[in-house]
Amino acid sequence: MQRYSTVPYHVVKYVALLAISIVAFQSSASPSDGRSSDVPGEGREPPKRYTETVTSKSGENISFEMVPVPGGTFVMGSPEDEPGRKDDEGPQHEVRLAPFYLCTTETTIELFLAYYRETMSAKKDFIEVEQAKKDAEQSRDDVDAITGPTPVYGDLTMGYGKKHPAMGMTWHNAMTFCKWLSRKSGRGPRSAGTKYRLPTEAEWEYACRAGTTNAFGFGNDPNRIADFAWYEDNSDGETHEVAKKKPNAWGLYDMSGNVCEWVYDFYSPKAYRKAANKSPTVNPRGPTAGEVHVARGGDHRSSIEELRCAARVFEEEWWRFGDPQIPKSKWWLPEMDFIGFRIASSIDPNEKHLPK
Repeated sequence: MQRYSTVPYHVVKYVALLAISIVAFQSSASPSDGRSSDVPGEGREPPKRYTETVTSKSGENISFEMVPVPGGTFVMGSPEDEPGRKDDEGPQHEVRLAPFYLCTTETTIELFLAYYRETMSAKKDFIEVEQAKKDAEQSRDDVDAITGPTPVYGDLTMGYGKKHPAMGMTWHNAMTFCKWLSRKSGRGPRSAGTKYRLPTEAEWEYACRAGTTNAFGFGNDPNRIADFAWYEDNSDGETHEVAKKKPNAWGLYDMSGNVCEWVYDFYSPKAYRKAANKSPTVNPRGPTAGEVHVARGGDHRSSIEELRCAARVFEEEWWRFGDPQIPKSKWWLPEMDFIGFRIASSIDPNEKHLPK
């Protein structure tokens, strides 16, 4: 005689569903390919955007916003058939990045002036005091230990208002600003917070694309560019206040146009060929050595093609033509109102006290 289970049907159904749930949870707890992530912070929900405020020596509070950019993988560079493409934008290659913070705007004249006024070294004293300040910098963790720029030749603001992007600084000057800001905001070498820095070239392009694969961060239609960028057709040949155009999908303003933006990397026309051999590259920082650095984004005099996410420029000799000094200053590119920068910050996966 056939025997039937006396266990109630709803109990069997419950046990079966529980088993399925456990298997599904175990599958989702690890990457689908069975590998553990080699990108620090990947898979971790990044912190929310935050506002940083610093107080200048004159007592003025200056604020800026930082947004978290999610970690992920993207294809860097441009396809061969993209209009305006240059050879140094290829070959395209896959890049994996950890999450990081990026400022919503380019660094403003207002904030850069605070740095300049607090750290400027008188030119006649610069050579004599430089080594002393470097020695002090190694043993102290305060703003006064930063060796700042020599006086600028001409007008640092170039006649623009305080909410316009800062411009005309060298890559070295921008890097020194990041060091000053880190200490000014309490994120110096011995503080809990991560330091401010320039974004890498890969981070910059990834943030500009904002999850897209288009020529521009907003799409492929050049007729929409005026909604997002100041460039040759709408700028009247000058910079404009930051954040007056639409942001991209990740809340970043002026990623195209207004001023070109320094990034961390040295420039090499063959950098992408080397990177493609290691694809995907993880958190790349560009060539280990070089003579000049990369700038991204195009500026207020740029053509539409120069505003593409993949477009690259680098410091050229004529950028220093406005400097009458011999040798040329390592701090300034006088009267060059097309070059600026925006700041970034790493998100340390082990850091307990992240910005609120």
